[in-house]
Amino acid sequence: MAREHDMLSTEIVNRGIEPTGPDAGSMTFSVRVRRRLPEFVNSVNLKYVRLGYHYLINHGVYLATVPVLLLVFGAEVGSLRREEVWRRIWDSTAGYDLATVVAFLALFVFTLSVYFLSRPRSIYLVDFACHKPSDDYKVTKDEFISLARKSGKFDEASLEFQKRILDSSGLGDETYVPKSIGSAENTATMKEGRAEASAVIFGALDELFEKTHLRPKDVGVLVLNCSLFNPTPSLSAMIINHYKMRGNILSFNLGGMGCSAGLIALDLARDMLQANPNNYAVVVSTEIVGFNWYPGKDRSMLIPNCYFRMGCSAVLLSNRRRDSRRAKYSLEHIVRTHKGADDRSFRSVHQEEDSEKHKGLKISKDLVEVGGDAIKTNITTLGPLVLPFSEQLLFLSTLVWKTVMGGPQPPKPYIPDYKLAFEHFCMHAASKTVLDELQRNLKLSDENLEASRATLHRFGNTSSSSIWYELAYLEAKERVKRGDRVWQLSFGSGFKCNSVVWKSLRRSQRQETGPWVDCVHRYPVQGNGVF
Repeated sequence: MAREHDMLSTEIVNRGIEPTGPDAGSMTFSVRVRRRLPEFVNSVNLKYVRLGYHYLINHGVYLATVPVLLLVFGAEVGSLRREEVWRRIWDSTAGYDLATVVAFLALFVFTLSVYFLSRPRSIYLVDFACHKPSDDYKVTKDEFISLARKSGKFDEASLEFQKRILDSSGLGDETYVPKSIGSAENTATMKEGRAEASAVIFGALDELFEKTHLRPKDVGVLVLNCSLFNPTPSLSAMIINHYKMRGNILSFNLGGMGCSAGLIALDLARDMLQANPNNYAVVVSTEIVGFNWYPGKDRSMLIPNCYFRMGCSAVLLSNRRRDSRRAKYSLEHIVRTHKGADDRSFRSVHQEEDSEKHKGLKISKDLVEVGGDAIKTNITTLGPLVLPFSEQLLFLSTLVWKTVMGGPQPPKPYIPDYKLAFEHFCMHAASKTVLDELQRNLKLSDENLEASRATLHRFGNTSSSSIWYELAYLEAKERVKRGDRVWQLSFGSGFKCNSVVWKSLRRSQRQETGPWVDCVHRYPVQGNGVF
């Protein structure tokens, strides 16, 4: 366990010229202390490594026995001349009658059929779309503070706090918020929530259906996730009603599952496609900003106001083999981690009311620490599934050495180089601080996290849909090539951390539509501590 002071980082902040008091007219500074993600190098848990290797060993028996059988068979056949091989085959089969041979062939064909039919179906990502709100919703950071001041719901201390958060957030001046947040009236109404949900959800789905030329009635599975806005009828029912989808559609509406719910919805859609052949599934991920706007003074509950922005993604999945020709990606792995059994993790992001009965999301001071623990667990489990054997061997050998030798200062375990497993990284764009810590712990380059930082700067934290804006960025930059593997990692309340690995089936090409079409040339942004 890391010592407490090892979990803290310090930063000197220039607070400007002191206006009053004995130090009036002089420059003043303060030291800001922040909690950091735990060092992954010093805190790897062996049981999660064992879990990852359990997944690997389930299929490892084939990798171990097939080469041995081929080697023995090859050595046996290689010692004979061609004439002797054919003579032995004839001698061994001549003694059987026709019925026995036919029965053997039938059994062989039946066994092969059962094997191929029982294998999990390949899941293809045909295409996806990310909604880009109209410019009417676009705000700069100064305009955001102006809207908050206009609403009359915040005192100057709360406004100044939000301004400081925005200045260090990594957000740019082109993010999107509903204009209702500037109203003096209550914005957390069902009317406002449904209006915002309709705008972002139908915007993403309209683009998806146009890009894929898919009729809404052809969709067999619909999964929607929205954490904090859950009306009745559900948002998934709203989609079915709007597009007049078929009556036997398998519809699911996931609520209260935080920023990582997009990959949970993806996991559910995969399971539904495995059980329902020859089908399409649509996964919609969003969060409704206006309905969750916090109008109080609790600083830990003001933080989400500064980061969360409007956004929505819609993803089309298919288990039809013929769709492999037009699909962009095939699904390789999904690894889910849930830390809800721990009380600190459970309460790290908590929806509650403040002392004045204003509803909002409360961010615990333990968030970075418990989030780091969940991420560490998830990537430790994922490692054996994706890393080259050489990296796994180094990692396991150093970890065993540390466990066996122990001592007051055991050697640091070898942290695998995930850049050898993936060509592209889509880390949830939660905040600049979180991305900085992920980059430091996983030893990623600036280019590896460019898509995440660009998404945070251009669109803000769009919750569960942010990883799709990041993948859209990589495609807009035409960086994804055939055979590349993409790692999407998201985390959120619960506390949960989830990973998905995709394999690219074709080279990405710049498109005429999409959230980045008019601004991708401006990224990466240099300077001002953004990149």
